[in-house]
Amino acid sequence: MSKGFGLLRLEYLFSVLIPCLLAIYLNSFEIIDHIYLLAGFGFYAITGNTLNDMFDMKDSKEKETLERVKGYGRKEIGTLAIASFFLGTLCFLQEIVIRPILGIYLTIIIILVVVYCAYKKAVILNHVVLGVSHIFLPYFMIKLNAAHIGNIFPTLSLFEWLILACTASVAYTGQMLHEMIDGDSLAQLKPKTAQKVIWGSAIVSLAIGITSLILTLQMWFFPFIIFPFGILYIFRRPREDILGWTSLKDIGILLGNLFLVYFVIIILAK
Repeated sequence: MSKGFGLLRLEYLFSVLIPCLLAIYLNSFEIIDHIYLLAGFGFYAITGNTLNDMFDMKDSKEKETLERVKGYGRKEIGTLAIASFFLGTLCFLQEIVIRPILGIYLTIIIILVVVYCAYKKAVILNHVVLGVSHIFLPYFMIKLNAAHIGNIFPTLSLFEWLILACTASVAYTGQMLHEMIDGDSLAQLKPKTAQKVIWGSAIVSLAIGITSLILTLQMWFFPFIIFPFGILYIFRRPREDILGWTSLKDIGILLGNLFLVYFVIIILAK
């Protein structure tokens, strides 16, 4: 495989596709009916990854990025970003012309992603923005795309709200850990402070997962209990050695992709 495929960072597609697949599975939708939205989010994820690299490669401290883009110029990375954005937009337009409300949701997602990139130093707020743009709104778009009437807001069951809350809380905690490894926003805090923030987020995730499991008696929520325990164990003490711990980040990415494959399998089997 060409070394250039690494520039696309396809291993991060799970972060935007899993919420969409959740909506498809929980509502027994046909996956082929939403293929344009899935493809659109996939291309947009590549756009975000390449744009992020294009800006980060100017920073000599971004060693991982510099190693990945070694031999490539910013214009070449930018070409990938423009191409993937164009392709993603074409995919989205296939559905937006039928249901214009999807265009409004997509615009909000784009604005939120820009806000996240612009205010990365806002440690708590930017993660909330990321959760809304990557989890809730894509889920809503799949629901609206399946509706036979022109709804503005999708109708969600209590079970769906619990699933989304669990997914968002676990993703929130995982993203914090990811950024600490990369030396981003949360890494700027003192180790003790960062530990408190991580513990607070993990405990909230654990509480939501346990409550959801009790209320619904659905084994769906079991992974949402296991993951926070792992985070709590890692930060059982203030960590000063988390920066650059890429093996830990890789395990998290691999777990995300395993879940992505799992959802594809159970959707196709159903």
